[in-house]
Amino acid sequence: MLKNFWYACAFSSEITNKPKQIVMLKQKFVFYRDSQGKVIALKDRCPHRGAALSLGWVENGCIRCPYHGWKYQADGKCIDIPANESGVAIPKKARVDSYPVQEKYGFIWLFYGDLPEEQRPPIPSLPELEDPTLHPIYYEFKVNAHYTRTLENAIDFAHVPIIHGNSFGKGFKLDQKIETYDLKITDWGASAKVDLLKYHKQNNFLKYFVRPSTSKVESKISFYLPNINKLEASSAEGKLVNFGTHIPIDDNTTIIKRIQFRSFLTYPWLDFLFKKSSFKANIEDKVVAESIYSPILPANLSEEVHVASDILQITYRKLRQKYLTLNTGEQNKSDKYHEHRLKTTTTSVN
Repeated sequence: MLKNFWYACAFSSEITNKPKQIVMLKQKFVFYRDSQGKVIALKDRCPHRGAALSLGWVENGCIRCPYHGWKYQADGKCIDIPANESGVAIPKKARVDSYPVQEKYGFIWLFYGDLPEEQRPPIPSLPELEDPTLHPIYYEFKVNAHYTRTLENAIDFAHVPIIHGNSFGKGFKLDQKIETYDLKITDWGASAKVDLLKYHKQNNFLKYFVRPSTSKVESKISFYLPNINKLEASSAEGKLVNFGTHIPIDDNTTIIKRIQFRSFLTYPWLDFLFKKSSFKANIEDKVVAESIYSPILPANLSEEVHVASDILQITYRKLRQKYLTLNTGEQNKSDKYHEHRLKTTTTSVN
């Protein structure tokens, strides 16, 4: 798991003034809102006897343990032990870990790491998530796979006509070539653009609203470390943006939370159709992701075979490995050795 990054871990609507446990990164956290609506995140374990604070209650911006009523403020410090006599000092060890939190783009972001505020990487800029002209739908699903595998699936252009030939990939030719990637790399992520041609053969009532025989789909896929992907697709029908956070529960479980935005057919009564279509595509991805032999990405690029259309996934692996190395101090000699063969520092691959 990558440390010292912001993890989008919950929809804003999920966190209220009632404690909520969120499991991720092989740990348990408790989230709640104080009286001003600010989100607080603490380790979900009372140091007294180990009870889950998420079973307690919020009181004046603090949280009470459900077992003996110990009261913890937002920074994790215990400020009241009901069984103590007046004037008895509270043990210094009576505190829980607290975590920096931001609320942005309809998500709650938790910073997992030990970097001071001025050294932390930024939350990625996602202006589409605040565009009032785009209509959103929200959904989530679980995949029994490592989050790196589900994220790689989400940033893969080439699998769309194969896995999704019976869902949103219908109309893309099986042998459609990805001739040129426009690849751009930043310190914390990368994006790739490609134009695809889609053939429309719709057999449902949508054909009465949208019915071109073919359309060029301008696609841009981005990833942001540690666990974010974004798909932008524009065509004659309009624009669709799919934002996903791949929340690592443990080495074999990922919760994916998505917000999908569209500029076309924005009637709310059509939301259920878009959700139905999205869930179908998610099941198609889930089956394949759960079948992958090696749950975690190989540490070395040479352990799997790569081609030009994999360039965005290769970039993800290299960037992720870079920060794993910074976190652990370990060198990955094989990736360094193969760097000349699979370069990701160019802006295009022909």
